[in-house]
Amino acid sequence: MSALGGGAPKRVGVGIVGGGLMGREIAAALRRWPALIDHPVAPELVAVCDINPDALAWFERIDTVTQLTASSDELFANPDVDVVYIAVRHDLHERLYVDAIRAGKSLLAEKPFGIDAPAAESVLRAIDETPGAFVRVSSEMPFFPGPQWAIDYVRSGAVGRVIEARCAFLHASDLDTAKPINWKRQARFCGEAGVMNDLGMHAWHVPLRLGWRPERVFGVLSDIVRERPAPGGDGATERCDTWDNAVLHCRVDDPAGPFPFAAETKRIALGEKNTWEFEVHGMEGGVRFSTKRPKTVEVFAWVDVPGVGREQSWQQIDAGSQSVWPTVTGPNFETGFSDAILQMWAAFLAEREGSLGDRFGCVRPEEAALTHRIFAAAARSHESGGAVAP
Repeated sequence: MSALGGGAPKRVGVGIVGGGLMGREIAAALRRWPALIDHPVAPELVAVCDINPDALAWFERIDTVTQLTASSDELFANPDVDVVYIAVRHDLHERLYVDAIRAGKSLLAEKPFGIDAPAAESVLRAIDETPGAFVRVSSEMPFFPGPQWAIDYVRSGAVGRVIEARCAFLHASDLDTAKPINWKRQARFCGEAGVMNDLGMHAWHVPLRLGWRPERVFGVLSDIVRERPAPGGDGATERCDTWDNAVLHCRVDDPAGPFPFAAETKRIALGEKNTWEFEVHGMEGGVRFSTKRPKTVEVFAWVDVPGVGREQSWQQIDAGSQSVWPTVTGPNFETGFSDAILQMWAAFLAEREGSLGDRFGCVRPEEAALTHRIFAAAARSHESGGAVAP
């Protein structure tokens, strides 16, 4: 694997704080790094922190890991760690993110970048006060090839004046009322924003990167399952005090004219498992994508139909495998969630190295902090029944 410009790729030591599902996914993505073509960085997972010994034990199979610890301070003090990925409960974000930044580590932070707006602002201050700090926030779904096509289509101006747009992230994980309560269903751990904290970054990464900052927000929030079985299976229940579903209807002021944008985040969406959707309608064209059909991008056009005349048409195009950074995978193959994570990390480390260019990048800290103001506005709107400025 050669680097851009012909030199050897720069070695970067990676540490993970939080060895759960996403920690293991990141570890797997780094092992697939040779699939990238001419990337300037060669990352190695060298350290993992988790308070659960069973979680740490999983990483013993990775031969580059030299530190397994229950102490985040020990990991942050490791001179072999250049970059840290942190995936922990939302109430722990502020302390760990600030500690990592002040320790001089680059950070790929998990959403929602703090439990609330004050926590996010605290992290922003740490960034401002730390020379050379590099921080981005995780959001992998836009790194499917289809969303990249859709983003480029919108940026090209092909839609003309925007009529309306929508982005959604949909789960049905909480449709099962027998599912025991966990920290994401408790506001003291997840945050008052509930599902918006949990899933909201997925719905806002692309719109904010396109410059669609909402001027007014009308929020409709749903607390559907209010009790769940307590851990232990003894028949006791505990209160669920976070929002299950959130639909935000927003006004975006565009130079060509304002348009409505809808952001949907749902833990209870029938038939869904991990569906990300993006759709834009304009006067001259339109584009839409759903991870339910990960190979397919739909583009709107007027077409001449022989014997019929000029008609509207949503045309389906296979997007193939290539996303932000080129890979050895042939362009005619399909892509998946693990590929999107690899692409997100490729973008993160390339941008850290100054080699991303005009490619699509990870969520910026200021964008993540803005989502907290949007979520707070949605909550105020839900209470008042009117539209609120973030």
